[in-house]
Amino acid sequence: MGPAFMAVMLLGLTAVFLVTAAKRAQLMTVGRPAAPFDRLKDRVESVVEFAFLQKRMPNYKSAGWAHRFIFGGFMVLLLRTLILWGRGFDPTFNLFILGPEGFMGLPLGHIYDFAKDLVAFLVIGGALVFLYLRVYKQEARMTKSSEAVLILAIILTMMLSDMAYDGAAIALHQKYAVPVCAPGASVDLCDQVTTVVAHLGAKPLAAADAVSFVGHAPGGSIFALLLQGLPPELLVGIAHFGFWTHATLVMVFLNLLPLSKHFHVITAIPNVFLRNLDPSGRLAYAGGTETIMERVESAFEAEEENELADKPVGIGRIEDFSWKAILDFYTCTECGRCSDHCPAHRTGKILSPKQLTVDLRDHLYGRQEELIGGGHPEPAANEDEDEDQDEEEPFRLVGDVIHPDVLWACTTCRACEEQCPVMISYVDKIVDMRRNLVLIKGEMPAELQGPFDGMETNGNPWNMSRMDRGAWSDGLDIPTMADKPDAEVLYWVGCAASYDDRAKKIARAVARLLQAAKVDFALLGEEESCTGDPARRAGNEFLFASLAEGNTEVLNGYKEQGGIKKIITACPHCFNTLANEYPDFGAKFEVVHHSVFLNELVASGKLKPKTEVDEKVVFHDSCYLGRYNDVYEQPRNVLKAIPGLKLLEVEQASRSKGLCCGAGGMQMFMEEQNKDRMSVRRSLQLVGTGAETIASSCPFCTTMLTDGLKAQNKEDEIKQLDIAELLATSCGLDDKRPSDVEEAAE
Repeated sequence: MGPAFMAVMLLGLTAVFLVTAAKRAQLMTVGRPAAPFDRLKDRVESVVEFAFLQKRMPNYKSAGWAHRFIFGGFMVLLLRTLILWGRGFDPTFNLFILGPEGFMGLPLGHIYDFAKDLVAFLVIGGALVFLYLRVYKQEARMTKSSEAVLILAIILTMMLSDMAYDGAAIALHQKYAVPVCAPGASVDLCDQVTTVVAHLGAKPLAAADAVSFVGHAPGGSIFALLLQGLPPELLVGIAHFGFWTHATLVMVFLNLLPLSKHFHVITAIPNVFLRNLDPSGRLAYAGGTETIMERVESAFEAEEENELADKPVGIGRIEDFSWKAILDFYTCTECGRCSDHCPAHRTGKILSPKQLTVDLRDHLYGRQEELIGGGHPEPAANEDEDEDQDEEEPFRLVGDVIHPDVLWACTTCRACEEQCPVMISYVDKIVDMRRNLVLIKGEMPAELQGPFDGMETNGNPWNMSRMDRGAWSDGLDIPTMADKPDAEVLYWVGCAASYDDRAKKIARAVARLLQAAKVDFALLGEEESCTGDPARRAGNEFLFASLAEGNTEVLNGYKEQGGIKKIITACPHCFNTLANEYPDFGAKFEVVHHSVFLNELVASGKLKPKTEVDEKVVFHDSCYLGRYNDVYEQPRNVLKAIPGLKLLEVEQASRSKGLCCGAGGMQMFMEEQNKDRMSVRRSLQLVGTGAETIASSCPFCTTMLTDGLKAQNKEDEIKQLDIAELLATSCGLDDKRPSDVEEAAE
């Protein structure tokens, strides 16, 4: 059906695609090295789960299933495209085994024709759903662009043109093949018809009065019925139009991919395969204090010379991102699921994870020729310092490309990453840009200086005396590790529960439960310092490393004396840092959150909740416990074990979809950017369930949710308690008299 044109079309458009794709591939090489490939089995499983089965797509049912239809359809229709390209050179081509004659007695051709048309209908349905969402409904989360509508129009045209080609061929084969090739008929027309129907096999013995429905190709047969009254010349024209439209549009579509957000069609599977397989709560190790200081000095020198640092501190320029981060930029589908679930974006803050990625990608594309052509240019020679400065400004990401408030609005809750269907990471990029601001630029919200000073001086962000760290345990007779260095369990209290009056009650409830269960535990007391989580998430990597090194020395010291077989903490931030990040510093321990440990104690019968708590309780998931460490059911199991308690859930906003309280990423110590506070928004969701008590398992969440209740004047109506407090009540542990601990144990 035109070998020369087919060859020119395929070779020409393939060449154009390769040039464009090669530039995109070359652009990735300007990025820093990324972690080497490992855990091949896990990566393959990720591709199957998230790329092919598209596990996260149904989170938005209509769009999710529409995308599955289109993706699955293209997988099946890929063979069809190869067949059509082959027929451009040989009209009888059926990919060797998909002809009408069958293969080894199996009607593979008919089976494929049926499947192909069936999925084509699904693709059409999926495309129409997306047109509805983009053009009619215009969902806010989706980027509004003519490009998306164009792509959908191409997809619909490809499907319909393929069916039109099949329909015209079927009509010619059944009704006109014999008459137009009878003696005396036009030889030219006979040749054209023969070419169109060659792939259908032998001609019928006699012309049919009407086209019968061919069940193995439903789409083509429907078109054949619609076209059966047309003359053969017109049917030949329709067949050629449908054939060449489909065959050519596939290549046009391919060439559009690297130039649009639909590049993810090519990059999504590699991006899922190459995703970070470390624990979700672990930020990449940047080195100890000495290493960080060396890198800071090197980065300062590079800044002065307007050069790229060999080992940058955080991200200051687009070239500081790794090649894997650049692949993330390529893969963004602009679906907006990340921003739709981002608590900052939902409460009107300037941060939109989608827009952050798009802005970084567009900046990268805008500098493509410059970057792959030899790196950033030197500032133009000019005596005017202001003009020289202007030359340098475009290379400063935070300021010209990304507004600083975008970064400081992030709570690091990972709601965006939990929803992204193509496994793009956001928190690591935001924290890396914060690192550059704090350690190199010396720029940060003014509210953070006090907490930073407090962590450096007294080991806590409130800058309260280290000597008061253990005062919360007065009257409970809990030993310290210094008194009992071989204690098997360390109760890591954390800063909030050590100094905040409300959180101290949580610490006492946990301690009383451990004593009642006769757990051999001790405290660090004055030897405990902040884990550094707030500092690290706020970009102060040096302060974090300093605290981590100090705590590691203390922990390993007691480990060498035969103590600390397990660490228990009621703070998800401490839990995440100790479990997932401290091993980089040599502190390798079994770390358990108190919700998990208490659940084990209840399940084993060491704690027996007896007193009824006749209340409706809704549980709030901490981001650092749930999304970071997949602990969702254990705290709920503790609540379910309490007699009389009725556990409620926030519809569509619990577990992985729960809204952040607003404290993470050191937001606890910063003012929000507008009056719509995350803590209020979340408390409204929780109160809306009709609950009488809000349960949580994080001291930061407790503070934020209490503030949210106060903002609604509901602090006297709705209680806000940790699961440990509710369990202690049910176990009959009264904090008013320390002797009650001994009575409960008996």
